[in-house]
This record gives sequence, structure tokens and C-alpha cells, in this order.
Amino acid sequence: MTSLRLSAIRNCLEGIVPSVLATADQDGTPNVSLISQVQYVDNDHVALSYQFFNKTRRNLLATRLASVGVVDPETNAQYRLELEYLETQTSGPLFEIMRAKLAGIASQSGLQGVFRLLGSDIFRVRAIEPIPSTTIAPPLRLNLLSAARRTCEQIARCGELGELFDTVLAGLQQHFGIEHTMILMLDRSTDRLYTVASRGYPASGIGAEVGLGEGVIGVSAAQRVPIRIGWLTSEYAYGTAVADSARAAGLDWECKTAIPYPGLKEPQSQVAIPILGDGRTVGVLFAESPEPYRFGYDQEDALALVAALLAARIALLQGEEASDKVPAPEPRPGPDGREIRIRHYRADHTVFIDNDYLIKGVAGAILWKLAQEHCCSGRTEFTNRELRLDPALRLPEYADNLEARLVLLERRLREHDRGIAIEKRGRGRFRLALDGRLALEEI
Repeated sequence: MTSLRLSAIRNCLEGIVPSVLATADQDGTPNVSLISQVQYVDNDHVALSYQFFNKTRRNLLATRLASVGVVDPETNAQYRLELEYLETQTSGPLFEIMRAKLAGIASQSGLQGVFRLLGSDIFRVRAIEPIPSTTIAPPLRLNLLSAARRTCEQIARCGELGELFDTVLAGLQQHFGIEHTMILMLDRSTDRLYTVASRGYPASGIGAEVGLGEGVIGVSAAQRVPIRIGWLTSEYAYGTAVADSARAAGLDWECKTAIPYPGLKEPQSQVAIPILGDGRTVGVLFAESPEPYRFGYDQEDALALVAALLAARIALLQGEEASDKVPAPEPRPGPDGREIRIRHYRADHTVFIDNDYLIKGVAGAILWKLAQEHCCSGRTEFTNRELRLDPALRLPEYADNLEARLVLLERRLREHDRGIAIEKRGRGRFRLALDGRLALEEI
């Protein structure tokens, strides 16, 4: 390697300008072709997209040597990388990152049916040589380290999970200039992510779901790596993503239980950053833009710092519990006030309020428990701990994001505004606030 490090020219590896790949056969006959991607792996390695079995591929397998020319799209600075082929990966995080990028490149080029990633060829970078070229000054950039610092300072002051989610998205808008964002948490029992916070959309989409491995968000969650696309691609587009067990059981109510996904109709750039706890996916921090190539590697790195602190703060806040003491039953209220009808479907804990769909899954089971407790004893004060220990809720043994589900339930109730709400009452405590009397029905 020369003194020039690969990290110093990462802007050349964004795939905006096609790279030129040169190989030779065993007799020394050269071959030159364009290549879609040169992906940064680390300071000593890159990955090239393997799309076709052609002369270039045969030369590479025969000699294991190649040379690739790359261009900085902002300054026109050009470099030649001398490469040594090591292996080809056909699955895993790196492969998925490159496949997502290639889908965007293919969409931009009108070659969706032609560009298909067969593998990620891993190379050791033996040398980096600058190529003489006319360069221009780079554009002024946002100080992303400063933006990450200010956002993280705000995150560190949050004392409640809902406040934390909103603070993160507000920080991305205020300090990063990112207008369209959301946070989704993973439900391991269903392998689906549910939206707990969003910003910049006409509708919040709280409760909207994305399947594990589905689109930019789902792939990021499944592979536990950032996924970034710089151009609109149908392969990674989202529609409404709701597929529950009730439909599988033959109940035709999809139109009533689908919460519309809140994303942009035609995003040109997307980036999904996994929120990781103990090496496992907890959720995803997602941003998108109507502008192409809005998010580069530097934005990705800065957002990863924010997501790391977000993960730590989630773990801290979810670990806080109230005392073991369960509040004593309160005097049962009289039947005054309007009737609030709650219908619960036992199969998947889907809940309707006054014939309108509200929520399903664990959040639905929690609301049904609270409603039953209130109707039996008149209680309105509850603790997170009693929910966590209640065997009737059948919560998983692993960290199940109970507090995040409570945030989801609280926000769905607030949006519906049907006379029932959840209010925080201190650490690990909340109150069921009612503006009427409950009428319960279980199916």
C-alpha cells in the first residue's frame, strides 16, 4: 500500500460515477470493462460487484489480479487501485449492502431487468495511485461530527422512552437537516418491525409494520448493517405492510386493520441504520429524502453514532422499573359518561374501539388486560413490572420492548381520541385515563 489510505477516497466508492476495471489473461492480453460498484470494506479491502460471467471474470479467476480506476464525483480526482482477488461472497451483510445499492444504480440506468448481483468479489488493495486529472474544489459540507454530538447531547437528557424517540427525530431535523425520518422497533415474536415515531410525513403511521428482510428497513434489521440507496428503486419500495394471523385464519378484514406506511411516495434516497443491543437488532433508525444521493458514507457513519447511543438509552430506560408494590384497587366508578366499546379478538389480540381498528399483538393484549382489570376492580393505576410478570400476556423471556409497546399503544390511543388514554405517572407507572364507561366484547 502507498501512504494514501482507502478511507481518504471513500467518496470515489459511492457508485455515482462508474468505475473502469482492467484485467488480463494468462498470456497478458488486456481486457477493460465498466463495473457498477467498488464497495469500501475497510482500509485494506474493497468488494467489486460480480454480475456477469464474461471475459473479465475468466481473467480474474485465472490471474487473481485486477486494476480499477475510480473517480470522485464532486472533485473529479481520480485514482487507480491495484487489487488482488481473495474470495466471492454470495450472501450475508456485505452482499445485501451491495445488492441494495445495485438495485438503485439499475433503477437510475433503466436496467432493472439486467443488473443482478451474483456475488461480492473481495479484493485486497495492494496500492493506490493518483491519476493526473483536472480537479475542482469540493462543495461545503455540514459538520456531521458536530451534528452527531449535539443530537447525542439531547438524547442523553431524555428520561422517558417516548420523549427519547421524539428527541432523536427532532435532532436529525434540527442538526442534520433531514426532514423525513422514523424509528421502528422489532417484535421478535412475529419478525416484524412496528413504527413508534415518525417526523415529516402528513400522517404519523404509528403502528405501521415492515417485515424482517423487507425493503431497506427490513434488510438492515435482518443483517444488522446499515443499508443505503441513492436512487428510487421498486425492488426496495414499500406499500402498506400488514399480514397478521387473523388473515391467515380466513378473517377478511385486511382493509380495516392495515395502518398505512408513512414513507415518501417516491423517495430518491434512503438509509436504514440498525439499532443494536447485545449484538441483536432492537429496531431501525430510518431516513429518506426526495433528493437523489442525499446520504453518503459520512452521513451513514454519523447516523450510526446516533443509533448506538439511542440503543444504549433504550436499554437503560427499559431497565428502569417501579417498585414491586402493585397499586391497590381504587373505588369502582359509577356508570356515568358515554360508552366506550372495546372489541378484542383473542386469536391475535386485535383490538377495535367503537368499530375502528386500533392495534394488535402484544400492545392489543396489554390494552385488553387494562380494560378487564378496570371493569373488574375499577383500577386505573398500573405498573410496567406487573405487566412484565403477568403470565396471561405471554411475553417472551428475552427483552421484548415492553416499554416501546406501551409508547406505541399510548400514541395510537392519542391519535384515535376516543375517550381512552394512557398517561405516564412516574418511573415504571402509568394511568388508564377514561372519559366514559367501558363496554367489553371478546371474539
